[in-house]
Amino acid sequence: MTAVTGKPPLRERPSSRWAAPPRPVWEEEPSAAGVAGKGLVLTLACLGVLFPLWIVVVTSLSSRRTIDEAGGLVMIPKGITFVAYRELLSGGQVTRATVISVLITLVGTVFSMTVSVLCAYGLSRIGSLGHRWFLMLLMATMFFSAGLIPTYLLVQSLGLTDSYLALILPSAVSVFNILVLRGFFMGISQELTDSARIDGAGDFRILWQIVMPLSRAVLAVITLFYAVGYWSAWFNASLYLNDQDKMPLQNVMIQLVQKQQAPVGMAQAIKTGELSGLAVQMAVMVMALLPVAVLSPFVQKHFKKGMLTGAVKG
Repeated sequence: MTAVTGKPPLRERPSSRWAAPPRPVWEEEPSAAGVAGKGLVLTLACLGVLFPLWIVVVTSLSSRRTIDEAGGLVMIPKGITFVAYRELLSGGQVTRATVISVLITLVGTVFSMTVSVLCAYGLSRIGSLGHRWFLMLLMATMFFSAGLIPTYLLVQSLGLTDSYLALILPSAVSVFNILVLRGFFMGISQELTDSARIDGAGDFRILWQIVMPLSRAVLAVITLFYAVGYWSAWFNASLYLNDQDKMPLQNVMIQLVQKQQAPVGMAQAIKTGELSGLAVQMAVMVMALLPVAVLSPFVQKHFKKGMLTGAVKG
């Protein structure tokens, strides 16, 4: 006698790492035209993303002669040279800006994650002191803000102008990220935390040893969000920093690409023809894109579990 499992029967397929998941019996097999059409669309989408990146990387690795022969951006490499990267990383303005961006990203991400996790955990405990009022207050900031001028005056009154703290504190917390974390924390079994509390564990120990290990997926995603936000931020630096030596990498890139200002120490080399200004611009863009491109694949597997689970149960 066959037991009824309640699950729809699936067509059997040979197990393979790259094989598609089995389909229910009522779904039709995809036609050859449909498969070809999907493959063509995906191929064009990938080319639309990779082709500009290819041009940027190839141009940054090209000599001035190659760039002049191509009339600008280079699509087909003709000899590889790292002179642009060597000049950028030789200890000048770009090197200093890169170090500043890395430190701001690391410190800011740690601070934002600490505040967001503590706030989300407190809001996930139904019945805690002021739970509903704090939640409504946070959600109100998603729709209403004081504006740019009051924010600038507040930062100025706190003495944070021309300080690195002005690049972290005004954008340290995202209410959306807190709500996602809160939804994920609320999905953790209440019986599990209650049993730990009976054994004598306090809130901080429950958070550190139970909640956070079970929330690695959402923590990885939110950490990536904060890190990319700090790494890509440029507006706060242009607004609050007056010292050019304190500018992060993104602001130096804006000076290079939009304002056509050569980095300190390279203007003479570009003017004499020893170095291509376009190669320097593309090399700075590659340096700005490289950390995100390297880290994203490692966190990609957590996106579905971390974001969708937190959103559905929030």
